[in-house]
Order: sequence, then C-alpha cells, then structure tokens
Amino acid sequence: MVDDNLSKQVERRGDGRSRLIVDVFFDGKDATGVASTKDISVGGFYMNTRAVLPEGSLLLVRIPLRKGKQVVCNAEVIYSNPGLGVGVRFQGLTKEARALLENELPHV
Repeated sequence: MVDDNLSKQVERRGDGRSRLIVDVFFDGKDATGVASTKDISVGGFYMNTRAVLPEGSLLLVRIPLRKGKQVVCNAEVIYSNPGLGVGVRFQGLTKEARALLENELPHV
C-alpha cells in the first residue's frame, strides 16, 4: 500500500535530494530551535523536529556547512508530520547560497 500524501510530496520535488545530516537552526513566528536534516536539495529539505510548525509557516533557517560556511535564508513549511518533522522549501535562495549548497551536496 502506498501513502498518497507521500507520493504527492515526492512528485512535487523538483530537485534531487541528497543525504546531508547537519543541525539546522530555525526561527519562526511561533517556534525557534535546532533540528537535524534528513535530506536536502537546492530546493529545500526535511528536518526532524518535535516543534509544531504548521504548513505555510515561514522560517529563517541557518544551515552550517564545511569550512565555516553557512547558508542563511527564508523557508516555508510545505508539509508537516507533527511530532516528527517538516518539509520546507527555500524562499529567495541567492545565487551564492545555491552554489554553496550545490558544492556541499553529494551528487545524486
């Protein structure tokens, strides 16, 4: 049996996902914290968190990378698995931030 919600989420992804497990710092209207990524692409990522972040929530995220570099940008919660995590889509990712992510991510 296939979960229809999961199928729809996979189909919406425009970018291939890579495994990159790092701590992500997020700041939103109703929640602030640290979460770990599960998978990530230049389009967005899934983060494991117990924080309640409803779909449509806007976040400021900071993703630390190697060599002291980091990506800081806005993101929108696209789907939520309450108590487990959320999928977010980057909003306004700069060319520089995109290049940093592309260089950091294993090729899929």
